[in-house]
Amino acid sequence: MTLLDRIGRLLRANLNDLIARVEDPEKILNQALLDMKAAYREAKEEVAAVLAEEARLAREVRAYRAMAETWRVRAREAVKADRDDLAREALRKARRAEALAEELDRQLKEERVTSERLKTQLEALRAKIAEAEAKKRVLLARRRTYQAAESVRRLRSRTDAHPAAEAFDAMAERIEAMADRHQAMAALDAEEGLSEAFAELGEEEALEAELARLKGEEVEG
Repeated sequence: MTLLDRIGRLLRANLNDLIARVEDPEKILNQALLDMKAAYREAKEEVAAVLAEEARLAREVRAYRAMAETWRVRAREAVKADRDDLAREALRKARRAEALAEELDRQLKEERVTSERLKTQLEALRAKIAEAEAKKRVLLARRRTYQAAESVRRLRSRTDAHPAAEAFDAMAERIEAMADRHQAMAALDAEEGLSEAFAELGEEEALEAELARLKGEEVEG
């Protein structure tokens, strides 16, 4: 797998898929980020190497073109000196230098295409790493929230079905029933006391009425 292929695969990596497929999402996310950063370093080194090669080829292209121009100047000088043999040789060397310059220029253009692709991929991977760093924090925070909610759900399920919880509920019902009976007895006692008070009041009134009647009889007698 070439570096460009590897970078492309990493750029297509979906962190959501990674977190869904593994038992330890944090571990795989950390590894994915390490892979991205390693690929970024490799790509950066390769871009630097390609750029260095571009600079070398550009220098050689300029050198061969300068050489071709030098041989053409010499060819013109040879023509002025009526040395056609030297002029032909100078032109031959000028043409070879120009041919080499053209071949190196083609290589230079290919190198530039490659370097542009690598620089584009390098920038995309750099942005992907920054995005992944931020997304990792969000995903792991969300995962911790889900885990906590699931733990609470399982704990609640176990607690609701636990015998101790059933005993607690039963005891609570008994205590509430005792409180209800106590309140009912207190209400009955209060009603009974009130009835007795009214009965005593009725008896006192009867006694007073009878006493008044007896006093009335004495006065008449």
